[in-house]
Amino acid sequence: MKLKRALAAVAATMALTTGIAACGAPSSPNTEATNELEVISWWTSGSEEQALNVLIDAFKAKYPDVEVVNAPVTGGGGAPAQVVLAQRLLAGDPPDVWQTFPNGALQSYVGQRQVADVSTIVTDTGLDKALPQVVLDGLTVEGKQYGVPTSSHRGNVLFFNLDELRKAGVAKPGNGYTTKAWIADLKKVKASGGVPLCLGAQDSFTTVALFENILLSVIGPAGWDQIAADRFNWRGAQVREALDQFGEVLDLADPAAAGLSWDAATKKLGDGGCAFETMNDSAYGELVKAGAVDGRTFGEVPFPGTESSYVAVVDTFVQARAAENGKNAAEFLAVLADPTVQLNFSKAKGSVPVRTDVDVSSLSPYQQSASKALRDSRVLWSITHGSLMSPSFQQGFYSAVNAYVRTRDAKAFSSTLIDAVAAAPPQR
Repeated sequence: MKLKRALAAVAATMALTTGIAACGAPSSPNTEATNELEVISWWTSGSEEQALNVLIDAFKAKYPDVEVVNAPVTGGGGAPAQVVLAQRLLAGDPPDVWQTFPNGALQSYVGQRQVADVSTIVTDTGLDKALPQVVLDGLTVEGKQYGVPTSSHRGNVLFFNLDELRKAGVAKPGNGYTTKAWIADLKKVKASGGVPLCLGAQDSFTTVALFENILLSVIGPAGWDQIAADRFNWRGAQVREALDQFGEVLDLADPAAAGLSWDAATKKLGDGGCAFETMNDSAYGELVKAGAVDGRTFGEVPFPGTESSYVAVVDTFVQARAAENGKNAAEFLAVLADPTVQLNFSKAKGSVPVRTDVDVSSLSPYQQSASKALRDSRVLWSITHGSLMSPSFQQGFYSAVNAYVRTRDAKAFSSTLIDAVAAAPPQR
């Protein structure tokens, strides 16, 4: 019941964030010199806080007279932060800069006229030449850029604890690992007395991301394109297949999942409290920060059946159109674009620089492989993190997953999501 309530709560909070109306355009940013900068993010775990400090320290090294008001909001995936932000935007009191995601989420803020055009920053820092085209397109509305990315996480990753697999007699996953084989391995772990799957369901995005990865493994990039074009059959056999697998996996998840945040679930994996976890590779940064060793205590593979795809979770900052400290906000975004800052940030967070001109040879072998995947694989925007579609569609997706978790009824899932599609056509 806790898992169901958590998913429902996130859907409700998203409804608030999509209800911001552009009731009169906010004023332009203040370009006069000030001595303060307010930053809102949802980075509060150990590795996230460490990575955020890389950005703040780099800014303060260049602008030592500016006080950075760091105002993170606890809650993985950003739903609580989005609520705080929505309330402040409604009140006409925006922070100077805040964290979001490209494409759907960013387009929504642009449509509400809440964020400033930062095209000059993108051009002056060389981002326009250095970003993968899909990422640049995700920052662009009608030819102008409205955000600066810090790095990219791969959303479709499966992590595993090597000792727990050995205890259960499960072979280390490798190339060609299938969802069918994974579910069989989860059952082996359960039969051996272990916890098959860690899930930080207190942060509801983890449950939704689990379904997202299973769905991608069934429908592939072609199906993802159909979703983006509003041509996907949500009542079809592929959805029923994905939901059947999702339900089977949920039955094998940690009974304590509803009480765990994403980072607590990741720590449990690292400590040997479960065998598997599927998470974006923020989990990699968290595992390494806690002292786990890739290849010795844990490992990772692309989520079964999704090897050729890279589900992009690109952390991005935007500047408020009415930023009180607009000059400092613009300078902060310029710092984020610096190649050295992006590299150091990625080292702390387990992500990879989005700039293609950054030498990643000093990153870990896993991060180097993730960087190669970002450049060489088919990049797909995440539904879970509000990039593929509009926030209204994202809300419907969460509600549909909640409906299935609550009822295990494929029809309830499809009806909920079809209603969301009808109410919120895709953004372009």
